[in-house]
Amino acid sequence: MRDQEPGPGHPERRLSTKEAAELLGVKPETVYAYVSRGQLSSRRTPGGRGSTFDAKEVEALARRNKRESSGSPGSGAELSVRTRVTFIDQDRYYYRGVDAVELASRHSYEEVAEWLWTGRLRPGVTFAAPEASVEAARRVVEALPEHTGPTDRLRVAAVAAAAADPLRFDLSEDAVLGTARILIPTLVAALPPKVPTHRDEGPLALRLWGRLSGRPAEKAQLRVLDTALGLLVDHDLAASTLAVRVAASARAHAYAAVSAGLGVIEGPLHGAAGGLAHRLLLEVLDIGSAAPVIAEELRAGRRIPGLGHRLYPGEDPRARALFALLEEIPAAGPALAAARDIVATTARHTPLHANVDLALAVLTASCGMESSASETLFAVARTAGWIAHALEEYGERPLRMRPSGHYVGPKPPQPLPR
Repeated sequence: MRDQEPGPGHPERRLSTKEAAELLGVKPETVYAYVSRGQLSSRRTPGGRGSTFDAKEVEALARRNKRESSGSPGSGAELSVRTRVTFIDQDRYYYRGVDAVELASRHSYEEVAEWLWTGRLRPGVTFAAPEASVEAARRVVEALPEHTGPTDRLRVAAVAAAAADPLRFDLSEDAVLGTARILIPTLVAALPPKVPTHRDEGPLALRLWGRLSGRPAEKAQLRVLDTALGLLVDHDLAASTLAVRVAASARAHAYAAVSAGLGVIEGPLHGAAGGLAHRLLLEVLDIGSAAPVIAEELRAGRRIPGLGHRLYPGEDPRARALFALLEEIPAAGPALAAARDIVATTARHTPLHANVDLALAVLTASCGMESSASETLFAVARTAGWIAHALEEYGERPLRMRPSGHYVGPKPPQPLPR
């Protein structure tokens, strides 16, 4: 039964959560994920007994989902992409068949990256960049305005590193792997350190820490950062990864493919989401309660960052792993409590679980990092995954990532405009 059945001629028909889920062909909890992403709006029935959804809005979303899943025939478009990189199943995900959380918890970021690229573990492996590559990247980054964001810095660093590499157009597997092992440490080294005396040595997580926090890195904190890098290496065909594969399909070199990915992650629904969660968390810590903060967000019509994920009906496994490690850090206690308060308070409105952005916000807020730190962390980590997908795409038919447009404009021929 519908919560409210309008009479004849009523402009709006409301659907219950169950009805909306049936129409969309998803589980009821997934309907709230659509709400968190701003694809559906909801409101309570009188008395607050449950959420209802505009029927026309749900039907439009169902049609759009069907169109995107079925596609239309055209010039070589492929509607699904074969990949051996990452598999997501229920509330777990796997790198080349191995549980990603277990892998990232037991191995360094560099080791996880090598596994993703080659299917082989290289214990103790570290990445190093030639001085020419680092100097070229640093020069262009230093020339940027002071207010420049981290992704802009990484993007120009990638372009500079490409210009310094005469072998960038070699798309053989060995050459691309060599590029990857140079590009990732170059991106990190190009970012300005928080402390002038910082030295680039040791694992990549330690070198990155010096770009994110001016505090000395404690062992437990560094472990969380390194694990976060490993957990974020790849996540199937996210928007930025798809952009990378499109570039690689056109046979753009690896630096250019990574640049395509960096151009996508700045969106608030992708790499920048952690910064929004960071600012929300600081506001809750400042006020002392999530309730007024959440109320103001909802009143303004904004989605609550750090909650819900379209691929996980339950808790994001990346968030679960990071929260467990953060529990071991006393300094993270207040931020963890604030995060739990956000989840509990919002659960009274929509039953959403914490995602990795909220866990990253706890890490960055408790370690004296800026709100943009999670965006930097995300971009550096995901570069390894982008390389893995570029490698796969170089082995496929060129230009296969060329879908056909579904034309909905005026039927031709139309008269020339006057």
